[in-house]
Amino acid sequence: MDTQTRLRERLKTLYGTRADDAFEQLMQVLEKNRGSARSDGSRWSCRDVVLITYGDQLRAEGETPLGTLSRFLCEQGLDRLINTVHILPFNPSSSDDGFSVTDYRAVDPALGDWDDIRELDKHVDLMFDLVLNHCSRHSDWFQKFIAGEEPYTKYFVEAEADCDLSAVMRPRSLPLLTPVETVRGTRHVWTTFSDDQIDLNYAEPQVLIKMLDVLLFYVQQGARIIRLDAIAYLWKRIGTNCIHLSETHEIVKLLRDVLDEVAPHVILLTETNVPHKENVSYFGTGDEAHAVYQFSLPPLLLDAFVHADATPLRHWLSGFEPTQADTTFLNFTASHDGIGVRPLEGLVDESRFASLIEAIKARGGLVSTRRQPDGSETAYELNISYVDAMSDPAERRPELHARRFLCSQAIMLALPGIPAVYFHSLVGTQNDLEGVADSGQPRRVNRRKFQLDDLLSDLDDAESVQSQIFAGYRRLLACRIEQPAFHPDGRFELFDDVPSSVVAFCREAPDDRQRVHVVANITGKTQRCVPVPPKGRHRFRDLLASEEFASEEIVLQPYQVLWLEES
Repeated sequence: MDTQTRLRERLKTLYGTRADDAFEQLMQVLEKNRGSARSDGSRWSCRDVVLITYGDQLRAEGETPLGTLSRFLCEQGLDRLINTVHILPFNPSSSDDGFSVTDYRAVDPALGDWDDIRELDKHVDLMFDLVLNHCSRHSDWFQKFIAGEEPYTKYFVEAEADCDLSAVMRPRSLPLLTPVETVRGTRHVWTTFSDDQIDLNYAEPQVLIKMLDVLLFYVQQGARIIRLDAIAYLWKRIGTNCIHLSETHEIVKLLRDVLDEVAPHVILLTETNVPHKENVSYFGTGDEAHAVYQFSLPPLLLDAFVHADATPLRHWLSGFEPTQADTTFLNFTASHDGIGVRPLEGLVDESRFASLIEAIKARGGLVSTRRQPDGSETAYELNISYVDAMSDPAERRPELHARRFLCSQAIMLALPGIPAVYFHSLVGTQNDLEGVADSGQPRRVNRRKFQLDDLLSDLDDAESVQSQIFAGYRRLLACRIEQPAFHPDGRFELFDDVPSSVVAFCREAPDDRQRVHVVANITGKTQRCVPVPPKGRHRFRDLLASEEFASEEIVLQPYQVLWLEES
């Protein structure tokens, strides 16, 4: 079936008799955006590393923040270590640090302009957010809804104030419906995340066509990866849990078809912070997302270090299956959000989970909750810098803190998929409790913004945790991007015959030209283990230390990681 036929069929599934008109409009959007494809071969390689950052992460006198970010990356040589930058929402926004968009086609003047983004695109590839579940109540669309202008009266999800929404899966402990005064009287609109973020109504074909046009506009502006923000909640059907509905999956498939038609080089990434089985459902049968976040990894890795026991992590890794053709994972440990704990469901028991919560509190972290259908509150997110999450309150030595954190990152960087590094992990930022106090928002603990000179001063202090992490992370990246075995499609084999304090696995290049054994001690004590003999060979070269290594018993120092290449 050709792409246009698939698109027509998908629109019929979603809209029935209204599909023909929607198809004609869609064809006009596609025709307007043809010619944006650019590709140099494979969709991804071992050199792929994504940096997650705010557009105003850095400021300097006389420059736009986006300009300062570009200069910092180049002057620090990071443009040679990181090939893609995820600029978190840079549109004009009224709240949620950019995720309450007022104008999808504009750059917030406080950050810079499209010329700044095009300049950054000269040095690295770009990743943009498509914030498609909701927009700001201050947006032009919603103001026209209030004024009763057509077709905007159909652009937002409404419900009766007394309807039963108890089955709806809630990501927040906030009212699901928000009353709004309009020229048509009081209307109750759906607000999944906050009363400033009004959910869009994808049961109206015009909304989907508008957002497809925005998607392809971003491609024209240089986006190599498009992140579908909060995609799981997109379609609403009262009487259901309103998450992962079949219509939502159909829309993801349609977005994939659109990109295949006019921009086949672009990677479609879904953001679904849910248990693993639900998360990977967005691969579909290879016809939905090209990539999904590996959401279970951050809390499982943290749990392993907190308890000095990798048993749950290794059990999860043992179930790793190769992704379908032309799909992969985006691996990460930290992002602009907190550490989601729904992805731990079924992976750790209640007592261990409670112990993890207490450990985070002991490290200065906060715990955000969500309301369940029965009205009770349960933890859904840990708000803490991953650097501080990886600290040991009983151990105050900066060099050991840095080793512990970098050990966690070395494991993440070596797993199958594309690694994504949060700016604050790269530069070793610790908890910003002042930011939380000033804003009243727990997520600000991991969203500190810097004056460039202040950051450079911190990084110049060779004795600090921050400086040691930055230097160590650069070394890890420089090594990682040169290893064919770390190609996202490279094979993976977990080694079980090691102590619970050790994580050990093998990566093999898709073309068989390199095998690398990754062996990591997640504890503060010396550990001994024997690696699996590598197909009759008995010698390795440690890529991180550039040393030859025999395959007899390995002695691992506290938080030591080895990347052992067969030789």
